[in-house]
Amino acid sequence: MKAFPMFIRTTGRRVVIVGGGEQAAQKARLMLKTDAEIVLVAAAPEDELQGLVAERRARHVRELSAEVFDGAAMALIGTGCPALDVAAHALARSVRCAVNVVDRPDLCDLTTPAIVDRDPVVVAIGSEGTAPVLTRDIKTRLEEMLPQNLGGLAALAGRLRASVARQVPREGRRAFWAWMLKGAPRKNWARGREREAARAIKAAVAEGAQPEGAAAGHIALVGAGPGARDLMTLRAVQRLQEADVIFYDRLVDAEVLELARRDAERVFVGKHVGAHGWPQPRINARIVAEARRGRRVVRLKSSDPGIFGRAGEEIAAARAAGVEVEIVPGVTAASAAGAALGRSLTGRGVANTLVLATGTGSAHDPLPDCTRLSGPGTTTAFYMAARQAGRIAAALMAQGLAPSSPVEIVVDASKAGQRVLTAPVAELAGAMGENGIDGCAMLLVTWPEAGAPAQGIEREEAGARARLLA
Repeated sequence: MKAFPMFIRTTGRRVVIVGGGEQAAQKARLMLKTDAEIVLVAAAPEDELQGLVAERRARHVRELSAEVFDGAAMALIGTGCPALDVAAHALARSVRCAVNVVDRPDLCDLTTPAIVDRDPVVVAIGSEGTAPVLTRDIKTRLEEMLPQNLGGLAALAGRLRASVARQVPREGRRAFWAWMLKGAPRKNWARGREREAARAIKAAVAEGAQPEGAAAGHIALVGAGPGARDLMTLRAVQRLQEADVIFYDRLVDAEVLELARRDAERVFVGKHVGAHGWPQPRINARIVAEARRGRRVVRLKSSDPGIFGRAGEEIAAARAAGVEVEIVPGVTAASAAGAALGRSLTGRGVANTLVLATGTGSAHDPLPDCTRLSGPGTTTAFYMAARQAGRIAAALMAQGLAPSSPVEIVVDASKAGQRVLTAPVAELAGAMGENGIDGCAMLLVTWPEAGAPAQGIEREEAGARARLLA
């Protein structure tokens, strides 16, 4: 960012608007939404501005001077005369008053954003002056999304804060606010049933107990997708923003965590293939313990939590403890790998079966028979298989896959460092070693039906050495 977004308090402060025409009138309309004292500096203001002065909603000053800017919260300059704008800017800056000059971003200390006003809820959208059409489009979309009466609910929350602090136990307050602002009261308020919503809210405060419908402890097993945060689902983002504590591992991209609430606790569990800083039983125990404290827990997993993510063990632990648990699916790595290759993982007359297999198993079965379902008409996506490439290649060839058949390798699918390579199955292990691949990689093998063309690379290229495609 080249400008930091923030809100400036206007209560008891002056805002100076320099100019007497339409540009100044536009700024005045914007500032009338605040409680600032508006000072108009112009020799002869237009009718609209004169009306504001007559209604005592603004004070008129005829002479431009440095003194008029001294101590002001900000100055908004739009005279229509470039030379006069520059002169007014210089006077304001001489007394260190922050300035916005219409259509002169080079002279602006601050910019006026597009505003969605649901006072006291205010959304400001800016583009640092680069794309006003885009900010107006975003404003329009938000106007459609946010009920006109939303500000009234926020104002009620503000008036009740002291009562909630006195009467609702500390450990239940977050759940109370979530219920009020996201649960049944919010829905009733948006439907125009403000009185009904307010009565329910005040009754809950008076009782000092957790209202019905306010969540106690909760665990969400959230799929972070393959890496790129814009491949996360809307529900996954919502759960991150609701979470009190987030347990994540090394495969979760740092940008994904940026979507979480800033004050959410983050716990790194350090899991990766072959070495677990946190054994699974310890993770199970900790997420259950946090939920029992009434916290909203997110167990953030790369890809999809239900595919080789050990979600079953965590679900079982939560249910055994009587804790509510939810699965939020994510884009699995096989899908991201197919997208990286720019092709479908299935194809009519080529591969009518998609097999998801893991090259690395559990402690009692570390080397699973992951090729047993591969055969003509299948695409097999091998997860956690980089270090087992040689074993998998040998098994596929033993089952009849031609040594020249291509294996597609997608490293860090959807991430900034994504790489796509291909190698004949007979040379797969060597290609993996030559390219330093031993971690986060997906192996894709399409075994065409008899007589069908190979997918991924052309037949005449199938015997070539591994090559970097992207």
